[in-house]
Amino acid sequence: MNYGFIKVASAIPSVKVGDVKYNTAQIENLIAQAEGQGVEVIVFPELSVTGYSCQDLFRQDILLESAETAVMILLDFTRKLNIITIVGVPVIAGDLLLNCAVVIQQGEILGIVPKTYLPNYNEFYERRWFASSADLCHEEIRFAGHKMIMPAKSPVFTTSQGVRFGVEICEDVWAPTPPSNNLTLAGADIIFNMSASDELIGKHDYLKTLLSQQSARTMCGYVYSSCGFGESTQDVVYGGNAIIHENGKLLAEGERFSLSAQIVTAQIDVERLRAERRNNTTFVTAQHNAIIGDHDVDCHGIDVKSDFKLEREVDPHPFIPHTDDMKKSCEEIFNIQVMGLAKRIVHTNCKSVVIGISGGLDSTLALLVCVRTFDKLQLERRGIVGVTMPGFGTTDRTYNNALSLMKRLGITIREVSIAKSVTQHFEDIGQDISVHDVTYENGQARERTQILMDLSNKLNGMVIGTGDLSELALGWATYNGDHMSMYGVNSSIPKTLIKYLVRYVAETMEGGTSAILNDIIDTPISPELIPADENGNIKQKTEDLVGPYELHDFFLYYFLRFGFRPRKIFMLAQKAFYNTYNDEVIKKWLTTFCRRFFAQQFKRSCLPDGPKVGSVSLSPRGDWRMPSDAASTLWIKECEEL
Repeated sequence: MNYGFIKVASAIPSVKVGDVKYNTAQIENLIAQAEGQGVEVIVFPELSVTGYSCQDLFRQDILLESAETAVMILLDFTRKLNIITIVGVPVIAGDLLLNCAVVIQQGEILGIVPKTYLPNYNEFYERRWFASSADLCHEEIRFAGHKMIMPAKSPVFTTSQGVRFGVEICEDVWAPTPPSNNLTLAGADIIFNMSASDELIGKHDYLKTLLSQQSARTMCGYVYSSCGFGESTQDVVYGGNAIIHENGKLLAEGERFSLSAQIVTAQIDVERLRAERRNNTTFVTAQHNAIIGDHDVDCHGIDVKSDFKLEREVDPHPFIPHTDDMKKSCEEIFNIQVMGLAKRIVHTNCKSVVIGISGGLDSTLALLVCVRTFDKLQLERRGIVGVTMPGFGTTDRTYNNALSLMKRLGITIREVSIAKSVTQHFEDIGQDISVHDVTYENGQARERTQILMDLSNKLNGMVIGTGDLSELALGWATYNGDHMSMYGVNSSIPKTLIKYLVRYVAETMEGGTSAILNDIIDTPISPELIPADENGNIKQKTEDLVGPYELHDFFLYYFLRFGFRPRKIFMLAQKAFYNTYNDEVIKKWLTTFCRRFFAQQFKRSCLPDGPKVGSVSLSPRGDWRMPSDAASTLWIKECEEL
């Protein structure tokens, strides 16, 4: 395991029903291929040594003895290999014949897991040949040169790297209470399922949903391997399904109805799974009620290659919904914001809302939310008071966009220049107006907030905050300036998602409004607190000062959502942005992120109310509680050592 990742494989060999020698050779070939690819655990289909569809041949001693001999051959084959193998074999335990998974490593059987739920309906009649694990009474058996107790409850296996896994077989996962429920509650990070599921119209979609949901419900990796070409087609067809999930997300999938053998691999992020479980108190509570197996099994050591290479794709924009239906995902986000603001307006009986409109992304999204809310409440849009407050750094581009957008949306427009009042304020406190320091910038931000607050008092309204999640993470807001409002509709929406939402709205609006919105999207992000350059263009660009927001949003997601350390976030960013930013740039802004995130907590400790939209939020009342004076030493040191 490197960076918390373990490489697993779902293998589907070609089989010949009852030809144990042929099947064993096919299994050996796939094991060797997987081991060469750095796979740490590989699972094969149900009864893969004999073929699943042997039917009454399972009553033949010669087949059962050949299967046991095949396991001994596999033990010898794997003696010097660096991989754990799970194969399907019929096993005799006293007077019982069991449909089993045999877990093999370096020439030893680590454990044998019998199937619990035996389908005996429609085309299935496994009870004709096999007994269930529930029929066992701690049978002591001798199998393939090993003496062992057959456990009634499946054990949890632990690799030398500390990854814990369990095994269930086919029908087990279709049952109302799958064994994987208890296995994961007992600590299994990954479930391996060997299966023999025939193909029927609509069944495949149901299967994928079932596996996805089981993986999500138990917060585990789920590796599924089902019989393919070569099984008997006397009455049914086996399409061969190799599917790997991680907490509900599909990582890899094989080709159905393939005539060739397949190996499907994926790297499962065990650290991510464990972070999810630690954060989910429901999962922890359920562990108290788990029925745990009789014993755990420690696997032998595996030499993990030091030259780790991340093979799975990493989304550079984890906050942006990835769906074929952009309208649906965007409307859902808007509806959360709208319902939050609507409740606050109804509760306070406000006559109006007051919002500062700068011509930037954040205030644009907040304005669109206000418009939708007033429409939903059947209130006149004139009750939305948009205030443009030009100052020393306001450019014609943002000023004109702000005015044009407000006019097209039909809201009330107020313009209040802050130049005169801020100049007087600087004179009062002895601030040299030619010195463009933090006092110069924050004085303007606080003056704007004062105007909005006082106007809201005058109009019996409320000030709508426009600041976003990315700014809160970096502390890119003036304390008691734009940091403050009466309700912050954007408080849990990061900058990358805001751009996505505004672009969506632009695509749904008529030409003139759409053009304004697109120009706002293309405008450099800036607080416009420093005078423009000689050509009237924005001189103060936020991303030149604190770094690209797409990087900071990426850092924030993995830092907050999973608690990943800088070293792992850096590695993930290398993969996600390999065509965009070099390592030096990523390291620089990751260090900046960690430093600013810790230093600016005091601003987040007293945030206004605002609706949670996604899985990440910095609300001090809900998702993120952190001392304002916590030390960042550990995080900064690891950043510097990257």
